[in-house]
Order: sequence, then C-alpha cells, then structure tokens
Amino acid sequence: MASFMGIPLIVAYSAAKSAYVGIVRSLASEWGAHGVRVNAIAPGWIASDMLDKALSGDPARKAKILGRTPLARFGEPDDIGWAAKFVTGVVLPVNGGAAQGF
Repeated sequence: MASFMGIPLIVAYSAAKSAYVGIVRSLASEWGAHGVRVNAIAPGWIASDMLDKALSGDPARKAKILGRTPLARFGEPDDIGWAAKFVTGVVLPVNGGAAQGF
C-alpha cells in the first residue's frame, strides 16, 4: 500500500515499494513476448505476527485502520494469491478497500 498512497514516517519503505512496482511493470513488458507473466500482490493489513507487533498496545491505531477499511476487518493470509489467470504487469492490491479509505 505504501506505493499507492502517502503514509507518513516511512519514506524509505515507500520508495522501495514504488521501485518494486516499476520492476514488475518493466519485467512484464520484457518477458510477456516469451509467455512469462509477471504480477505482484500489494497486501494491505493482513493478520500476521508483523501486524500484531505493529499494533501491540495501540488500540487507537487498530481502530483507526479498521475504521478506514471498507471491509472493516484485517485480511487473512488466505485472502492473498487468488488472482486472475489472464493478467500481466499488474500490482493487485489486496487490502479490503483500505487504499480508498485513507
């Protein structure tokens, strides 16, 4: 999500994720003629140890995130990876609509 919206205090992380999006698009253009599809998943707030650590002891932050996520829940690991078969050069946001809510 950091490549799609401005999130304060994570400039270096956002820059790295934006570069990743460019790499995906360039590789898709380069390798598509060879039958190779290149896609990426851009996960939002997914239930994980990393999310637990980030929200540990900060119920206000958790409420803020959920309040700005249209599906009103954190994603589950199973929510990732069910992308369409006929796509290439795509960065698929899997974020419950959070990018629209910020």
